[in-house]
Amino acid sequence: MRIFFSVGEPSGDQHAAHLIHELKQRDSSVVAEGFGGPAMQKEGCELLFELTELAVMGFLRVIPMLAKFRRLVIKAEKFFDETPPDAVVLVDFPGFNWWIAKAAKARGIPVYYYIPPQLWGWAPWRIRRVRKWVDRVFCALPFEFDWYKSRGVNATWVGHPFFDEVAAKQLDTSLLNELAQRESNQRLIAVLPGSRNHEVDRNFPVMLEVIRNVSEQVPGVRWIIGNYRPEHTRKCQLLQADAEVEADITYYVDKTSEVIEAADCCLMVSGSISLELLARKTPGVVLYRVARIGRFASRFLMTCKYITLTNLVAEKELMPEFISCGSPNTDIKNMTSQLTEWVTKPETLLQTALAMGELARQAAVTGATQRTAELLLSEIGNTSQQASSRAA
Repeated sequence: MRIFFSVGEPSGDQHAAHLIHELKQRDSSVVAEGFGGPAMQKEGCELLFELTELAVMGFLRVIPMLAKFRRLVIKAEKFFDETPPDAVVLVDFPGFNWWIAKAAKARGIPVYYYIPPQLWGWAPWRIRRVRKWVDRVFCALPFEFDWYKSRGVNATWVGHPFFDEVAAKQLDTSLLNELAQRESNQRLIAVLPGSRNHEVDRNFPVMLEVIRNVSEQVPGVRWIIGNYRPEHTRKCQLLQADAEVEADITYYVDKTSEVIEAADCCLMVSGSISLELLARKTPGVVLYRVARIGRFASRFLMTCKYITLTNLVAEKELMPEFISCGSPNTDIKNMTSQLTEWVTKPETLLQTALAMGELARQAAVTGATQRTAELLLSEIGNTSQQASSRAA
């Protein structure tokens, strides 16, 4: 059984890698190939191109890369023509994956969307593409399933794989023990600048100003920065030097889970990592810097109030959110105020952590990856049998 994956986000690379592992555990004949990242490659996926290297967000950032994306679509079309797979599995990254879905569907290849695009929050008219080009959507969140189902999409709720990964993650106990060595009144704040280069460039300078302000108001705060790649750490250190921010800062690479687990609270860039904060019951403040044109466009395209998945699940602002454009001074002041309140008033921080714990008990359901693997194998098997019967 051959399955073509198309995955463009670093987080999606992790989710797809775990799914490939589960598929192969259940069926040793499964061959994974397509577009993805290094985690998928480690699970034996044959990459036609490392698509996660091109992970970008925002209309203006995509424009210079359109020709490259188009060449990749042509590469996929040729692959489908010459060696058609039994199925195509898409993971998020809708701007590109719509074209992969269209190409596969035109050739009679079944298309499945795992962790579908958040159409309920952004440009919902794209639902037409799902109905036209996707055979089944595997939804990560209960309200997401309801939204797709009510719009005539063949959808199944499986749960979010982030909760599987959090539950299965073997934490670095030596690092946790190291981070636990602190004075009783010392506070530990995690900072997560994002997994994309442009997220670090855009958000970390603002985060540094928050770090400066909180450190001046609350002596003894320790900051632990969780970076996705070594080059992100180098970039952050250069930005810190340029801004002349003097604070107790330590950088870690590929230790995001440990950083979240150890911290009292967190300053983070918006993303699905908010679900790990939920599962680990770590309160967080959410920042996302956008260009003015992006902020202007969002007023017309966004259809929901919240940008983090945790707040969407909670249906309230459990994590304070700041979509920031132009001068960040007001946002810096407000984020400083929130973090300062948390680290100086333990009872307020505890109340937020308890609210997150209650939500986690309701929503942090595990087993998503296993359920998706079983459903995929069943669906693809049934589709192949039907195709064989028609051919006979």
